[in-house]
Amino acid sequence: MPAVLFIIVMLISNAALAHSDEEASQLNTDMRLPERHLRVGVLANHGVMQGKLRWQPMMDYLSERVPGANFEVVPLGFEDMSQQMLNHDIQFMITNPGQYFNLSSNFPLSWLATMKSRKHQGTTFAIGATIIVRADSDIYTLNDLRGKSIVASGPQALGGYQAAVGLLHKMGYSPEQYFGDLRFLGFPLEPIVYQVRDKTVEAAITPFCTLEEMIDSGLVKKEDFRVIHPTLPKGYDCLVSTQLYPNWSFAAAETVPTQITRAITQALYDLEPGDEAAISAKTMGWTAPVSQLKVIKLFKELQLKTPPPPLYQTVLKWMERNKEWGGALLLLFLISTVYHLWLEYKFRQKSEFLIDTERQLQDKALQLERLQSTAILGEIGSGLAHELNQPIAAITQYSEGGMMHLNSLGKADAETYEILAKINAQSLRAGAVVHRIRGLLKRRETSAEMINFDEVMNNSLVLFSAEFKRHSVQAKINTHGTPFQLKGDEVGLSQVIANIIKNSLDAFGGDVKDSSDGDKRVSIWVNYRVDSVEVLFFDNGPGLQKSAHELMASFCSTKRDGLGLGLAICKDVISQHDGQFTIQNCSELAKEQELPWQQGCAVKIVLPKAIDH
Repeated sequence: MPAVLFIIVMLISNAALAHSDEEASQLNTDMRLPERHLRVGVLANHGVMQGKLRWQPMMDYLSERVPGANFEVVPLGFEDMSQQMLNHDIQFMITNPGQYFNLSSNFPLSWLATMKSRKHQGTTFAIGATIIVRADSDIYTLNDLRGKSIVASGPQALGGYQAAVGLLHKMGYSPEQYFGDLRFLGFPLEPIVYQVRDKTVEAAITPFCTLEEMIDSGLVKKEDFRVIHPTLPKGYDCLVSTQLYPNWSFAAAETVPTQITRAITQALYDLEPGDEAAISAKTMGWTAPVSQLKVIKLFKELQLKTPPPPLYQTVLKWMERNKEWGGALLLLFLISTVYHLWLEYKFRQKSEFLIDTERQLQDKALQLERLQSTAILGEIGSGLAHELNQPIAAITQYSEGGMMHLNSLGKADAETYEILAKINAQSLRAGAVVHRIRGLLKRRETSAEMINFDEVMNNSLVLFSAEFKRHSVQAKINTHGTPFQLKGDEVGLSQVIANIIKNSLDAFGGDVKDSSDGDKRVSIWVNYRVDSVEVLFFDNGPGLQKSAHELMASFCSTKRDGLGLGLAICKDVISQHDGQFTIQNCSELAKEQELPWQQGCAVKIVLPKAIDH
């Protein structure tokens, strides 16, 4: 029996030892952490360089105490810390409770430890605001600060601004409209004190003990400054204007593995006050996170909240966590955008089509109106041509009868006979014009025959000899090249030439606005080319009063009593001759070729040597 008991005891002992070895093996496995480079963001309240000098020994200490981890200090401002935490550029942060609460509303964070101050007997409540002025200032109370110029580090600074605003709120003041000029200078903190010393501003809100540290460093003199609403809590070394809040704390992001946060927390708790890392960081060590009730109450009273991160950052973070849904939504957004752009393109296309259609309808309506006017004019013109044909025929017959009578009498009255011959010639010409007008109105084919263009031009000018004298107009024809006969309608071309010259005379006579003064001149250039003749009419009158397109449209005139048909008929006649008819101001044509003058109107006619039809 004793032997059996001995065997049972041995078996239990071996099992216990085996279990103990298994736990030890598991613990060693847990401590074999993967190699990681971890970045710790700290508030650079004294600048980036000072921040690195202060906290790098603490990072070296953690790198030694946490296996498989290498820590780097990253001094940052408030906004940069928020941005880098959002981008996962930092995994830890050492900051004040106000910044922690601002960040924790957007990023999952966890407190690991609260720092014990190296001053004030190692207290964990070492954040407050001290309001300072110059020693010779007339500001003695908080009420005296109303309307004054003041500087602070930043709106997210608990000790550098928010604590002072909480004090004013508790005293019954409205902080938003309390100061006359409030500016935030950011980090480092020393320039805030210098602004008061140099009388740039009248007061400054500084973090607790900032003034005393600068005095101890020899940066400023104690006798140059005064503290507003000063208190010296029992056991503390510095004056403060507000109540005190919990000290800086060490916080970790949710992405950090639990094994590492547990190892860091243990290392912080084990830090001795005499360690180089503690001395450099100006701390007596770290303790468990203390209650943040005071900070919560302050934020609740003042509703101090930092603005939320930009929308695009929130969207990017959500997509990072929900990649599948984010990809689907992004694809849907792209498809919707492309579809919207396509709809907008089609809508614009339809709109342009509708506008163009409306414009065409308006043009058609105008054309219809002009056609109606032309039809009415055609009927009137046909009637007039019919009625005028009889008296013209009578004049022709009378003139021919007179000539025959003179011949029968045998009287050689050459002057009378010449007059009757001219009357007969002009009556025949008038009859031809009437017949042509009837042909134009009825759209008859042009009667083409070989003509001497120089003779047509001279005959047309003879008709205006009296008009040229009456208006004191100098008319001159210049012919270049070898003249040749054209195939065309003599009456129609005479009508065109007469209409152009009549328009020039009307311009000189004052029938249009801005008639020219001084010498009145009309110049005609006739240029014979190989297969065409070019005729240029110039006058130095006032020029065109409207665009050429408008003036050549039917029923458009700048004359008081004009019908607006002359240029339209001219264009139609030249078109029937397969020619070109253009009008413009001399100033425009002078850019292409040399002209005798710059003012006035220029009409250009180009006629081919033979008509195709």
